[in-house]
Amino acid sequence: MSAAPPHCPSYPLKTLKPTPHSFHSTPLLPKHALTQFHCCSSSSSSFDNRWTVDCVTDSNPIHIILKPPNSSLSMASSSSTTLKRSKKVCLFYCAEMKALAERIASESDTIELRSITWRTFADGFPNLFISNAHGIRGQHVAFLASFSSPGVIFEQLSVIYALPKLFVSSFTLVLPFFPTGTSERMEEEGDIATAFTLARILSNVPISRGGPTSLVVFDIHALQERFYFGDNVLPCFESGVPLLKNRLQQLPDSDNISIAFPDDGAWKRFHKQLQHFPTIVCNKVREGDQRIVRLKEGDPKGRHVVIVDDLVQSGGTLIECQKMLAKHGAAKISAYVTHGIFPNRSWERFEHDTNGCPENGFNYFWITDSCPLTVKEVKNRQPFEVLSLASSIAATLHI
Repeated sequence: MSAAPPHCPSYPLKTLKPTPHSFHSTPLLPKHALTQFHCCSSSSSSFDNRWTVDCVTDSNPIHIILKPPNSSLSMASSSSTTLKRSKKVCLFYCAEMKALAERIASESDTIELRSITWRTFADGFPNLFISNAHGIRGQHVAFLASFSSPGVIFEQLSVIYALPKLFVSSFTLVLPFFPTGTSERMEEEGDIATAFTLARILSNVPISRGGPTSLVVFDIHALQERFYFGDNVLPCFESGVPLLKNRLQQLPDSDNISIAFPDDGAWKRFHKQLQHFPTIVCNKVREGDQRIVRLKEGDPKGRHVVIVDDLVQSGGTLIECQKMLAKHGAAKISAYVTHGIFPNRSWERFEHDTNGCPENGFNYFWITDSCPLTVKEVKNRQPFEVLSLASSIAATLHI
């Protein structure tokens, strides 16, 4: 009888005789009996390295023996895990999003940029071509879109509807800014909720081999808009606020920051992500034909106050909020919005505070690169600073 390896509990090894109904090629023990035998390696003091059980059937009596762990199986398992984690994605993009697409690809070796030829016919309608369409069969495919104006939506929708039908394993549409988000409800008969219209269009993107399209949107204006989408699309709602939190930690006065919300809507959207900061809430009231921003709760005195909202258009509300906070003693005032839309160059209204007078300007105005045309306009202009969504999008593509 063989002795058990040292430093291990002793397992009795039985000598089993074949029955009349058994042959040498037939195992005598049921599978569940074999799995009950295990022992650690004699070269290790830990019990992590398990031995397996086998039997010698061409001898009489039959002996049960212990076999060391199969390292090749462990390596195969590790390799399989690595392959699962390294999901490869083919990323297409519209012309406006080229710079952001390149930053996303630089975040991961498993994201490969693919090109589309954007042309037009003589009548102005799109003449489009997807390069190496056969090469994306069986691949995970994504498209980075920008619906910055109605004029560019149709050509991108044509591509978005075509890609899932090329036998791809899965399809993800990344639309950082959902442009019709502010038109989400009817206030009187005859109003058209264009947010619902766009959601219906995107809900009818063809299903790929892997199932419904995944739609990635950052800081949608109204949270209830998630219910506008049909079952053929899986909306994934992300936020740019984590980028702001990381940036605030880098500031020299990071321990003196308060977060201000220009209205109750902004507070509802973002306060849970920023709840560890002192909070200031403002509200807008009507006086005649004017809208005036007032302090609802919180104390800005002596603080570096950062106004947080999802988007900015004309910027009137942010400027009114800035003036009110300055009157109540804020030492510095900055602002963050995920989507810097700024139609008609309205970004020119925002001045840089260079002399410690918060009533005259902002220390920082952070935006993301969800609206690429704005990024080009405010580049290298203070107080603007762009926080890129590239790392957040790259992470989402690997879900």
